[in-house]
Amino acid sequence: MITVIEQAVQARLVATAPKVETVPVTLCYDRSDPFAVRMAFPALATLEGVEVSWTFARELLMSGIQHPAGCGDVRVRPYDGDRTTVEFHAPEGVAIVLMSTGEIQRFLERSRELVPPGLEHRYLDMDHSLDELMRGSC
Repeated sequence: MITVIEQAVQARLVATAPKVETVPVTLCYDRSDPFAVRMAFPALATLEGVEVSWTFARELLMSGIQHPAGCGDVRVRPYDGDRTTVEFHAPEGVAIVLMSTGEIQRFLERSRELVPPGLEHRYLDMDHSLDELMRGSC
């Protein structure tokens, strides 16, 4: 049974200069972490020259393709009829990427097939999570 979904998408990295770069990005959804999605950027798209991943709420991505969502480190909003903006806020600055709304919708539909929204709690391994918490407290 499939428990992890990965989807390669093209993202346009918006810079302050007029130049806009296209970079390959990977969206990932893992049923073992049912509330989250991960967006991985390859080393060539980062200042540090290493792959960088951001993990944030699947609900944020679902909401953000329809209307502005988020007020923290990750913000998502529609850009035009075909694209969605995802903003990443870090101490080093802000990265803004434009992605195809259709590609995001396809990814989210695949994640819904694995874990329907509202049923995420059924896929949490609370015993494992508690063990991890207790191990870190000693």
